[in-house]
Amino acid sequence: MSQRLVVIGSQWGDEGKGKITDYFACKADMVVRYQGGNNAGHSVMFNGHKYSLQSIPSGIFNPATVNVMGNGMVVNPVSVVAELQKLHDQGITDYQLYISDRAAMVMPWHSDLDGAYECLKGGKLIGTTKKGIGPAYSDKYSRVGLRMGDLLEPDYFAERLKAAVEVKNRELEMLGLPAYDFDKVFAQYMELAKILGPKITDTSALINRYLREADKKILFEGAQGMMLCIDHGTYPYVTSSTPSSASVPVGAGISPKWIDNVLGVAKAYCTRVGEGPFPTELHDETAHEIRERGHEYGTVTGRPRRIGWFDGVVARYTSRLAGIDNWALMLFDVLSGLDKVKICTHYELDGEIIDTPPATISKFARCNPVYIELDGWKEDLTQIKDYNDLPEAAKAYIRKIEEITEVPVGVISVGPDRTQTIIVSEKLRNF
Repeated sequence: MSQRLVVIGSQWGDEGKGKITDYFACKADMVVRYQGGNNAGHSVMFNGHKYSLQSIPSGIFNPATVNVMGNGMVVNPVSVVAELQKLHDQGITDYQLYISDRAAMVMPWHSDLDGAYECLKGGKLIGTTKKGIGPAYSDKYSRVGLRMGDLLEPDYFAERLKAAVEVKNRELEMLGLPAYDFDKVFAQYMELAKILGPKITDTSALINRYLREADKKILFEGAQGMMLCIDHGTYPYVTSSTPSSASVPVGAGISPKWIDNVLGVAKAYCTRVGEGPFPTELHDETAHEIRERGHEYGTVTGRPRRIGWFDGVVARYTSRLAGIDNWALMLFDVLSGLDKVKICTHYELDGEIIDTPPATISKFARCNPVYIELDGWKEDLTQIKDYNDLPEAAKAYIRKIEEITEVPVGVISVGPDRTQTIIVSEKLRNF
């Protein structure tokens, strides 16, 4: 029977999923992205080189790994080709990549509409990356979108494209934006089809075949983080899909029975890019120090990330929603050198102590963190290979997170390279 591991972000994205997925991808036979699009930013570092991924699964660096872009994604063919070219330029030329024929396609007008919608919000911006992800998902659910498999049938694609261009040009006109010419878009996408066509297939059938084969190791990789979930996040300051492990069956085209090992990726502190409530946010020198030491700038946008202490309320909430079995505690080394470290255990909302995030951002914005304070540690952690060699204060911090969240820490990252990873969980060690 195959082994399965789901890697999800448990905070507001940018938790370090790229590194963790890359770490386990070295052992995996298949890596599957099941939602999101090229608004994701995954950074992977090994052998002294840093690689940035957006749409491509993190297993792309292992020639033996089958990489799948699942049907739950929205795929921008232009972006995928550019991303593959960048990898080629960096020497990554030997890989296996397949794209679901049922994945929704990001079209050129989607980014135009994304930016226009954001401008219409005035001072209440969502903080979108303006990659067209939201409009692409919107077209998917309003059933006017195109899918990757359409590229394999030029006549059918032309028929679908004509209908889409007619509808979207009217929308663009109302917003004062330039219209698109059918012939130019059709020609462009037929060229893209020549490159990507051999990679487009029924990935659900491929994944299910691997699931049923003995000794296959399959990694499911999410984008963004649970607090950006369209259903359970800080709505409306969220993404357009559900990063939870609960999305894997639909987004990959498999049965829920296969999901039995979920690794929640969390920074040892918290960060957020864009707008929305962030109860543990810091605005002091500590925030600046953590941002610079952790290089906390968006992979896709380059925007400085907002910094806060570890939020145990959020961690408990996301672990409940996603069924997290272990934490991967990332950028742990960044906290070295601080005299004191804090963990939020509860919120105070209008005089009441609560232990779960409220549904509305108006209430969330009024939440004040209730902290416990622990001693910091001064030691450099970046060369430590064994949990037992961590400073006592660092181990106390980890134990407190486990106590507050009721989830064990299974992985500790003490640096950006894949070798700077401490595996605590025996189950994860055997993946």
